[in-house]
Amino acid sequence: MANIACWADKVHRGAGGPIRVPYHGRWHNLSPGQQAVNRSHTRIRALGERAVSTLKAWRLLRRLRCSTTRITDLTGVVLALHLNTG
Repeated sequence: MANIACWADKVHRGAGGPIRVPYHGRWHNLSPGQQAVNRSHTRIRALGERAVSTLKAWRLLRRLRCSTTRITDLTGVVLALHLNTG
């Protein structure tokens, strides 16, 4: 298994391994360092959430019939173009 970091939301707490989750608790009860980590975590996750939302809105993958390698390459190119021009 590859040891690649994965940023998840609080529902995945306790998953362990490479899965990173934000600190648990109410915002005002967290230390300033924990708040900074949660802020950074949210920014990283927002990029992925935005990318998935864009792909769903475009309905790009609904009728796509090709190898998974080509789908990965295609979605990467489309998102790169979208993020660079948007």
